[in-house]
Amino acid sequence: MPVITVSQVNRYISSKLKGDRILQGIMVKGEISNFTKHFKSGHCYFTLKDSECSLKAVMFAGAASRLKFLPEDGMSVIVSGSISVYERDGAYQLYANDIVPEGAGKASVKLEQLKRKLEKEGIFAAEHKRPLPYMPLKIGAVTSLSGAAIRDIINVLTRRYPLCELYAVNALVQGEGAPESICRGILRAENAGCDVIIVGRGGGSAEDLSAFNSEQVARAVYGCKVPVISAVGHEVDYTIADLAADMRAPTPSAAAELAAPDIAALSEAVTQYRSRAEKAAKAVLSRANDRYTAISAELAAQSPEKKLEYTSSSLDRADERLDAAMTRLIDRCYAELAERSARLDALSPLKVLARGYSLVYSGDELIRSSDTISEGDTVTLRFDSGGAEAQITKKW
Repeated sequence: MPVITVSQVNRYISSKLKGDRILQGIMVKGEISNFTKHFKSGHCYFTLKDSECSLKAVMFAGAASRLKFLPEDGMSVIVSGSISVYERDGAYQLYANDIVPEGAGKASVKLEQLKRKLEKEGIFAAEHKRPLPYMPLKIGAVTSLSGAAIRDIINVLTRRYPLCELYAVNALVQGEGAPESICRGILRAENAGCDVIIVGRGGGSAEDLSAFNSEQVARAVYGCKVPVISAVGHEVDYTIADLAADMRAPTPSAAAELAAPDIAALSEAVTQYRSRAEKAAKAVLSRANDRYTAISAELAAQSPEKKLEYTSSSLDRADERLDAAMTRLIDRCYAELAERSARLDALSPLKVLARGYSLVYSGDELIRSSDTISEGDTVTLRFDSGGAEAQITKKW
């Protein structure tokens, strides 16, 4: 037979206990003794005992923080939890998840079992919660019409949102037949075309609120086709109706405030939206006017009249430039003609004759040499003014 250590023994026993389904998720009834809450860690240590035996128990800080009362020595309770071994000491103990007083034990156990059942079905799931309408036209109220809850709802809606219609359905909110009455009221308000339904009452004891912890009401709230606000009138505990509803309110007055917007706030919001709309419209008109001005100027610049005006001006400037160019050309021609005339005039034979010289012609031929004439020939003399004939008497 192999030799094993103490740790192995304790670990083996621990695995056996953890694997035993009977010891996991059990509820143990007994009297509390030696209750101690560690001030630093928040863990609670105590012993459960009956007339014959005792069982050590521990509740860790996370579970202890959810307790709705402070356990005390001598208190008869029902503890929910699991049995396991504290391996270091080799001692088995109850690891508690919840503690409820024995007097309310059966009802609390039944309620917790119902909560777990509905939670597994997804009735409390956040993804099934619907948003409340922003401006409902018709608000339903399922409650006792002789109680304070309906008066509170009427007062709040009259003050905050008088535009809506209140459809009130009388229902029993406690006692025998209350769950059925509440379910019928929810269905009636739904069929009446309400946009949102308030279901609740003005508070009371745990027994008074039992109708709102029924499975029947929870399913009616969950199955309603319009959003439901649960307003059972208690601050601390959540009923099953609270968990199944789309929104939970601590009081009927708070539920009315959740269901309806404040008309004063709406009026202020409308004023702000109107101001913003006017500013936006003015900005759009200003931009449109600037655009219109720019397009008008562009169209005017591209219009036929503008083009004709521009072309006419261009022709006038071209005509002026042509006139100026022609004047300059004529002036240059006159100047050149005068220069050439002066040069021709300077080279003209007439100018030579004017200085006292004369030209001698033999017929039409100008005589440039005496070799071309003989003595006795008749020649013609051309002077600057007039002429004469002469006979050659001698040459050399």
